[in-house]
Amino acid sequence: MKLYDITQTIDEHMTVYKNKAEKRPIINVTRTHNVGGVRESSITLDVHTGTHLDAPLHMQADGTTIDTMALEQLITRCKVFDFTHLDRGISKGDLDHHKIEKGDVVLFKTRNSFEDFFNPEFIYLEESGAKYLTGIGIKGVGTDGLGIERAQPGHPTHHTLFNSGVYVLEGLALKDVPVGEYELIALPLKLKGLDASPVRAVLIERD
Repeated sequence: MKLYDITQTIDEHMTVYKNKAEKRPIINVTRTHNVGGVRESSITLDVHTGTHLDAPLHMQADGTTIDTMALEQLITRCKVFDFTHLDRGISKGDLDHHKIEKGDVVLFKTRNSFEDFFNPEFIYLEESGAKYLTGIGIKGVGTDGLGIERAQPGHPTHHTLFNSGVYVLEGLALKDVPVGEYELIALPLKLKGLDASPVRAVLIERD
């Protein structure tokens, strides 16, 4: 068995969406061994930080929340596809010659995984690609970008996926992961009523 940790490390200097200061984690040491006898820390964290799972509430006012996500959907077989050759969005035409089947969870490895800075031209999933995937009947999609889409008025990619019950993982770290099939474990924190959660995501390659 081989395990790939596909989770970004959370720290105060990590890459965040659009380099917005309000999205950067703030970590405070609240007690130390010298003062208090123990070390304790607190963290202020945007729920869309690093490797995270979006809930429909993120884009839809009546959408479901992160604490309602079915965990069995997040411990599942998945397929990793390589789109590192692309310098634009992933379209239907990029997907339709791959073996994608009903019930699949698909993860997209792109050049995003090789960049340690926020690139405003990050690779994303175009609306045509989202419509193609929902037409097949996938159950989940993951990307190594900090967003599943960019510069699309009205956020059609998110809405297309959420309207079909497809969950969205963002910020995956897929640099060292070969194309193939794996077992995915990507569990969110049990946060009541929120629109997303950081996850610890791993891929397991069975012998």
